[in-house]
Amino acid sequence: MKVLIVGSGGREHAIAWKVAQSPKVDKIYCAPGNAGIEEYAECVNIGAMEFDKLVAFAKEKAIDLTVIGMDDPLVGGVVDAFEAEGLRVFGPRKNAAILEGSKAFSKDLMKKYNIPTAAYENFTDPQEALAYLETAKFPIVLKADGLALGKGVLICNTLEEAKDGVKEIMEDKKFGSAGNTMVIEEFMTGREVSVLTYVDGKTIKPMTSAQDHKRAKDGDQGLNTGGMGTFSPSPFYTEEVDAFCKAHIYQATVDAMAAEGREFKGIIFFGLMLTADGPKVLEYNARFGDPEAQVVLPRMKTDIVDVFEACIDGTLDQIDLEFEDNAAVCVVLASDGYPVSYQKGFPIKGLDAFKEKEGYYVFHAGTAKKDGQIVTNGGRVLGVVAKGDDLKQARANAYKAIDLVEFDNKYYRHDIGKAIDEA
Repeated sequence: MKVLIVGSGGREHAIAWKVAQSPKVDKIYCAPGNAGIEEYAECVNIGAMEFDKLVAFAKEKAIDLTVIGMDDPLVGGVVDAFEAEGLRVFGPRKNAAILEGSKAFSKDLMKKYNIPTAAYENFTDPQEALAYLETAKFPIVLKADGLALGKGVLICNTLEEAKDGVKEIMEDKKFGSAGNTMVIEEFMTGREVSVLTYVDGKTIKPMTSAQDHKRAKDGDQGLNTGGMGTFSPSPFYTEEVDAFCKAHIYQATVDAMAAEGREFKGIIFFGLMLTADGPKVLEYNARFGDPEAQVVLPRMKTDIVDVFEACIDGTLDQIDLEFEDNAAVCVVLASDGYPVSYQKGFPIKGLDAFKEKEGYYVFHAGTAKKDGQIVTNGGRVLGVVAKGDDLKQARANAYKAIDLVEFDNKYYRHDIGKAIDEA
């Protein structure tokens, strides 16, 4: 088979690495890819939003399967563009990717189908939002409706902060058109857990759980980022939690989308909050998380191409989805100053050290090739991943492994997986 992967981050590197293990696959392309992905795939200079070029390339190269890694093209309708030309593609169509593309849509869906989530209201008029806040309970959460690189969520402790937040999102348009509609929802407390699932339109199969760390600095301080590290599995995602989610959240979401005429095929990422009143949905994503994919895929035993094909064909019920009984931790090496401003173009040393180490991986997020060297080319540069028999061992291994890699302005959090000690 020939496979095309669309995207350029650590998630796509992890997908390419996993696809390369399938005996069915003999050629992988990635558009646009990055310096790390080149080890497994031929990178082609086509942007993820250049649908016509992507489709033309897939036809020209007789691609058997295209895998969409990123949210923007999915929400924009890239799957529809491929299907219109009779091409096999993994990911939800535009009318299903709205599950991630519009927070207001997903909140309304959950309300309609009694899927547990935080109480909320949607607003298109900043004045109405401000009036609502006058009587609200604090802390409170403001969310830009559309895609905002995982950064369009503000937690406001006071009325003043919330008023500033409305101005930022709806009037100053800090997140662009994503802020035309805004969701105001109650602030939930509890443990956060991410569960990625494969979906074929009717059947849903959860992968192993994970937990992300969104804040830039130690102790969950600093600004929201795309994710500074993850661990898998979550010790807080117990059998009881799993049973509740299967009964009231996972299948209910797939059935709700089908009932709305929005058949969902691909990946649903459930961001869950384990509250005192039980698990509730924080958010949905319509693709692999980044960096969640980097800890979940190394633990997956099943051939990923078989799973992708089963999701497309509606035969996921016939797949035995298996994961290793171990743990993995990912620490993101970022450019100092991320997510605000940072320098790039620094040479990266030590990447070869991972080649002979069993259970250690380095996934490239923001890298490029320059004069034969791999250099930093983004805010999040690398995801260093290590496995272990349990979470504590995996975390110790991951923090040892980050010393193998050096580049100027290397920055990382020192407390990824701190919650492991509280379990």
